Amino acid sequence: MIAERPAHPAAGSDERAAFVEALRDFAARECGTRAQRDALTDGDRDTHSQSVYDKLAELGWIGCCLPEEYGGAGGTITDACLRLEETARGMVPIYGVGTSLIVAHAVERFGTEEQKRSIVGGVCRGEVVSIAMSEPEAGSDVAALRCRAERVDGGYLINGQKTWISNAHHAARTLVVCRTDREGGKHDGLSMLDVPAGTPGVVVHPIPTMAGREVNDVFFEDCFVPDEALVGAPGAGWKQLMAGLNFERLVTAAIILGAGQRAFDDALSFVREREQFGRAIGSFQVIKHRVADLATELECCRLLTYDVARRAEERPDVQLPREASMAKLKITETAKRVAIEGMQMMGGYGYATEYDMEHHLRTVIISTVYAGTSEIQREIIGKTYGL
Repeated sequence: MIAERPAHPAAGSDERAAFVEALRDFAARECGTRAQRDALTDGDRDTHSQSVYDKLAELGWIGCCLPEEYGGAGGTITDACLRLEETARGMVPIYGVGTSLIVAHAVERFGTEEQKRSIVGGVCRGEVVSIAMSEPEAGSDVAALRCRAERVDGGYLINGQKTWISNAHHAARTLVVCRTDREGGKHDGLSMLDVPAGTPGVVVHPIPTMAGREVNDVFFEDCFVPDEALVGAPGAGWKQLMAGLNFERLVTAAIILGAGQRAFDDALSFVREREQFGRAIGSFQVIKHRVADLATELECCRLLTYDVARRAEERPDVQLPREASMAKLKITETAKRVAIEGMQMMGGYGYATEYDMEHHLRTVIISTVYAGTSEIQREIIGKTYGL
């Protein structure tokens, strides 16, 4: 359980402080017990509960950072980070929110008015959407993708395979990044196409993972989508992807920050209560110093996340490759360390499914791989220094 409820340091205004408190109350009410979470997730085998997601959408919290004209609350990236962090910390099972916000943000920037009403509005109403980039031979090197969409009369015909696609099994639609032109360099000729669920020629195969049902292989065989499915300019997919990296990495950072904080909270609660040799184990220096180090690292992560969010708000058209990659790298690696050390501090109890620490480890350990591995983030940061 969450040990403390201090004011969030990034809340700032009374309105944001009230928002954070409301999120914490929601999490405690809807998902505060293991029994509640098990009922919502088929015994921790699902990562997303649509019933909880719908409640958040009804409250207007899914689209808190999206424009009011499409059903959002008109808030900022900071508001989104606060909501993502607090729902992750509260273990609210809404894994579909990350990809949904990333797609909505892309459509908001590059889509037509009709696409904004349909896709951004759908996300605000509680629809889950996914984005398909990775392929068997194009993971970290996204520009090497081969999934193609050929121009035909009235639209595009998509053929190829995508893999590790989060939420595709329950998404209302998928934004597919594919090759529409083979001329030029590998960064040229990529486009974004909106493919609604149920479109003929699409087959989704779940990939079993240690975290449950979350990612999928998606196969396209002569999948036709009309001209109106194109999001943004033809052949401009790479530039459009790069324009959204600030937001994508902040979404990941905020979610994993919340998950890492919850792992810390649970470990802290345990070491305060667990006794050995006649005293609480948290009173031993080896545990006390470990807790102090982890708390300090998490606070650094929080400051970094919200500093990058502030910069992105101040200069929305400027990419922040160094800062955004630093946030993604630092938060995911720190959360992984927190969960591993939390398990060590809890001993066998940390490994047992009776407690949530093993769930926390499963949640955060993959975060250093998806949305750009830690190795790729280090490469990006190094390049910004001319290396």
